[in-house]
Amino acid sequence: MVRRKLTTSDIQGIGMTSQRTRNRLIERLRVKNIAHEDVLRIMSKVPRHLFMDEALASRSYEDTALPIGHGQTISQPYIVARMTELLLASEYPLERVLEVGTGSGYQAAVLAPFVKKLYTVERIETLYLHTRELLYALDYRNIHCRLSDGSWGLEPEAPFDGIIVTAAPESIPQALPGQLAIGARLIIPTGAQNQQQELRMMTRLSETEYKTEIIESVQFVPLVSDTNP
Repeated sequence: MVRRKLTTSDIQGIGMTSQRTRNRLIERLRVKNIAHEDVLRIMSKVPRHLFMDEALASRSYEDTALPIGHGQTISQPYIVARMTELLLASEYPLERVLEVGTGSGYQAAVLAPFVKKLYTVERIETLYLHTRELLYALDYRNIHCRLSDGSWGLEPEAPFDGIIVTAAPESIPQALPGQLAIGARLIIPTGAQNQQQELRMMTRLSETEYKTEIIESVQFVPLVSDTNP
């Protein structure tokens, strides 16, 4: 838990969590064709080392997913950047966005500067409580955390100008497409665990029409769902 006020030195880091180390990560992302300069700028500032256990802090600016407990991971920075820039490429402004799977809160922290209101849902209560406190300590006031099953979406706050999912269901949950605004995008990995998974982008064209594109192969932890609400 975040038991004290974070200081500037906590956020800035030192040694393997310093700005110099973060900058090396950003250069690696550029090599991997992440081209959205505002996304790269924000990622260079977000203290990823605070979103994981201190024992793994020295690895926090590697371009890899790392465990955060409860069978969950903090996403690989490349994937965070890729999913964020896909969402930002929409021709519509991102006033209200839903993130399914708060996890460590890292994806939310990267996305929040681009969004007026970011709703994020997490089904694991321990993660939800810890991450909500951390995001508040880091002064993210436009992120609204909810304890809920993400496969249900967040109907009371819909429609959304974008939805981003940070764990992989075997197929797109039935509730999510209908919570998109017209023209909005759903960025989601799909596929069974330990099998090939694909990052998909679904765009809502009208009340009844959707277009789905396969972006690239990925590997995510599974999106676990409870019974229907």
